[in-house]
Parts: sequence; structure tokens; C-alpha cells
Amino acid sequence: MNEALRIGVAGLGTVGSGTLAILQGQAELLAARAGRRLEVVAVSARSRTKPRPVPIDAYRWYDDPLQLAADPALDVVLELMGGEDGVALEVTRAALAAGKSVVSANKALLAHRGGELARLAEANGAVLAFEPAVAGGIPIVKALKEGLAGNRVRRVYGILNGTSNYILSTMRATGRDFADVLAEAQALGYAEADPSFDVDGIDAAHKLALLAAIAFGVEPAFDQVHVEGIRQVAATDIAYAEELGYRIKLLGIAEATDHGLAQRLHPCMVPATSPIGQVEGVFNAVVAEGDAVGVATFVGRGAGDAPTGSAVVADLMDLARGHRSHAFGVPSATLATARITPISERRGAYYLRLTVDDRAGVLADVATCLREQNVSVETMIQRHRATDQPVPIVLTTHEADEAAMREALRAIAALRAVREPPRALRIETL
Repeated sequence: MNEALRIGVAGLGTVGSGTLAILQGQAELLAARAGRRLEVVAVSARSRTKPRPVPIDAYRWYDDPLQLAADPALDVVLELMGGEDGVALEVTRAALAAGKSVVSANKALLAHRGGELARLAEANGAVLAFEPAVAGGIPIVKALKEGLAGNRVRRVYGILNGTSNYILSTMRATGRDFADVLAEAQALGYAEADPSFDVDGIDAAHKLALLAAIAFGVEPAFDQVHVEGIRQVAATDIAYAEELGYRIKLLGIAEATDHGLAQRLHPCMVPATSPIGQVEGVFNAVVAEGDAVGVATFVGRGAGDAPTGSAVVADLMDLARGHRSHAFGVPSATLATARITPISERRGAYYLRLTVDDRAGVLADVATCLREQNVSVETMIQRHRATDQPVPIVLTTHEADEAAMREALRAIAALRAVREPPRALRIETL
């Protein structure tokens, strides 16, 4: 058997502990499959005495992760600390500059600094790998870089955040409002005390930037992703979506258009019977559309100690076997700067919910606002109430330009009979 692959682990939180559990529990199996042992040599974390689910006494301890990155006895450093800059960036740079490969679960760091770090890795004969940074245990990075390498990808999209998917799924199943279900998700440990990264779409947008970079051979550009979260999704809209044959999902979409690359992350309505519409709870799903393979769908757990630890180990196995690949599937020097198609150029169908006075002429006024922007109505749901209170009107449209729809919504909101800001969701016919 060949000499062991010597590993240093920076960060012993959920992912770090999950990775160690697999490396310890599956040591013989992994050695047999890799042809060499995967040996953890050193670890670093904020606290040495913190109780952990795995033993760490056998490993060399570093209080400073930068010292771990400089350890000459290591072949690879696992950067499992998180954060888009600071010590995580310093450790990654230091390890790569020293010729050590890095496996990172840090989607924020890579979405902001991925191009720079890929160039640094190549300049020093190292590998930058990040399967655990995108969709947890789903092997989507490897699938795009290797399994689908013979395809020109047209579109990649998916549910990239389990917390948001859990909240939307539970709202649909129970009819409860966002705030109530969010509190439950926090109590169950699915959402952080500060859930902003999840429910405001930032976490998923980081992952989308990485998927787009691999799928389209471009520099990762988080600041070019259009991002909307799920805070404004109401239980009422989820119920109407169900009635219309749709489900609401927080979807990340990267697709080639005639004008460049579209990268957008927002809640939208998808057909309830579609593969993506069937993904519930904390699960993630990624769909890649290629010219040769057609549609390939990947579903699995997108977070947690074991699923993400499994992805870390998958990258370690590649390194142990001597498999080397470019971080984003192509040499970093060839990564293009994408020409971005703004969200205003999207064309598609829309769902609208209006709260209006129940009196004659209101529908005609709404129809005029839509007609003036060349937006045509496909379906309508109108229910009268036996009171003088405002009533809901729900519309779906045929395909329309985003810019036109925004103008129509501004005009509708200005109507005297409209009592609340119009609610709108994009419809994706996947």
C-alpha cells in the first residue's frame, strides 16, 4: 500500500466532526478503496477542551490554524471553518502557497474568491476541491466537472438551501405562516438563531455562483447573482399555488441566454408534478440540462455533519488516488468573465395576487394596466365575500417581459381600489 495521505483539519464544528467520524469509522474501507490510508495528522479549532462527538487526542493540536497550514508534514488541509474572508481565507492561501491541496466546505469564500484561489492552487501544483461547499452530500460538483464533461450545459438549477425548503414545505403542509414555521425550524435546529443567510437567499446564491462557474466556465461572481429570499412568501400564496397545480420553491437558476448568462435566486412557482416540485423538507435538488444527456436530476441531503462530511471524504479520496482536476473544471486562465443577463430581461409567466375593493370596474382597471404593458392573463381566481371588505383576485399570465411586468405592477399598485401592494411570483415551467 502506498504512503498515507496526511491530512490537517482546520475547524471542528459540525462538518469537521462529521468528517472525522467517517475517516475514523471507515478507515479500513477507505484505505482499501484508495490504495492508501487517509491519515489525520493535525487539527485546529477555537477550543481544545470543547466536548466533541469524536476523539481528537491522537492528533497534533494547533491553536492557530495558520500554523497548521504551515505544517510540512501535511499533504492536504481541510478548511472547514467558514467565512468569506478572515482566517479562512488566510489559511487557504497559506496552504495553497505552500503547495498543499485544500478541500473546502466554504461556499462564501469560494463564491467571492474562487477565481483567485484556483489560480493560486495551479501556480503551486496544488488542488482546490470543494464538493462539500455545494448541496452537501449530493455529488454535483463532480457530476458537472466529470460525469457531464461531454455536455454543453444549457441550464443548471435547483433547491440549494434545506432550511428554506423545509420552511416552504411545512407552510404548504400545515397552512401556517412564515414566522411561525421559522420559529419551529429554529427550535429543531434547522435554522440558525440569525436565519438571514438561509431565508434571505444568500447561502443558496453562493452555491449558485459556484455551479454557474463550473457549468459555464466562468469566474464565480456572487455579486452578479440576483437574490431574493422567502420572507415575503405568504401561506395564502402557497395555498393558491397548490390550487393552480404549482408549488413554491426557492430556486437558484443559471442559464445561457442569447444575451449572456442569467444567474438568479428567488422564490418561484414550479409545477407540483415536476421532479423539483416533489422535493420536500430539508432536502436539496440540482438539475443539469445538457445537450447530450438531456435532463439529469440529483436529490439528497444538502447539509449536516454526515452528508457534508461524506462530500469532504469524496474529495480526499480523489486526492489519495492521485486524481487531479481544475477547481472549476477548466484551467483558471481560461475562466471567462461572464456577460450577465439582468433579471429585467427575463421572459416568462407570472402569478399575481391583488387585494382590491369589491366593486364594478376594478377588473377593467387592472386589465388596462396589464394590457398597456402587453401582458395577457391566462387564468383568474376571484372570490366574492358577503361583506364590504376587500377581496383577493389571483391571476396568472402568459409569458411576459420582466421589465413590462414591473411597470404593470407599479401601475396596478397606484390604483385607488388596490388596498395592498400586489404580490407577484415568477412561474418556471421546468
